Amino acid sequence: MTTQVLLVDDHPVVRAGLRAVLESLGDITVCAEAQDGLGALDVLARPGHGVDVVVMDLQMGQGMGGLEATRRIVAAGGPPVLILTTYDTQADVVAALEAGATGYLLKDAQPATIGQAVHDAAAGRPVLSPSVTAHLVSRVRAPGTTLSPREIDILRGLATGASNRALAKSLFISEATVKTHLVHIYDKLGVDNRTAAVSRAREEHVI
Repeated sequence: MTTQVLLVDDHPVVRAGLRAVLESLGDITVCAEAQDGLGALDVLARPGHGVDVVVMDLQMGQGMGGLEATRRIVAAGGPPVLILTTYDTQADVVAALEAGATGYLLKDAQPATIGQAVHDAAAGRPVLSPSVTAHLVSRVRAPGTTLSPREIDILRGLATGASNRALAKSLFISEATVKTHLVHIYDKLGVDNRTAAVSRAREEHVI
C-alpha cells in the first residue's frame, strides 16, 4: 500500500528534492505540498485529502512555522507529523515532541532512512534520529542540568550580544531576574561568563 505524504517546506528546491527522493522508493507518493504551516492546514482542511503523514520542516520564513502547525494538526486529530529539518538543538527537539510530532529526523539522513521514517510515522510509530535520541537520553539522565525554556531564550539573546537590560526588556522581566537566570545557566553549563555560556550551549546543541 502506498503512503500518501504532504510535504511542508518553504524552499521549492528542497521540496522538489524530497519529492524525488521519496517517490524513488516506490511505495510513497507526495500527494500535496505546502510552503508553510498555514498552507498545510489548508490542504488538510480539504475533504478527502488522503494524507497519511505530514513531513514538516521547522522554520519556514515569515509563514507559520512547523511547531505551531504541528500543534494545530495534532489538536484537530489530523495525520501524524514527521519533523524533517536541519535543526537538532535540544530546545527544538523537545518543543517539537511536546507539540505532538510523531517523529524527528534530520535532512542529512539517508533516503532509505527517510523513507522508513515516513512509513513508521504514518503507522504512528515514534521515529527519532540518533542525535535526537542522544539529546533525550541526556535530558532524562541529568534533569537537573537541563535548561528551562526561559534559560534557553536568554542564551539565544546572549548569542546576539544583547545586554542584560535588552534581555529584560525583550522578555518582559526585570534585570534582576535576568541575572538570576544567568547564575543558573552558568552553573548548569559549568562556565563563569556569557561568552563561555554561549560557546558551551552551541557545542552541546542547546541553541
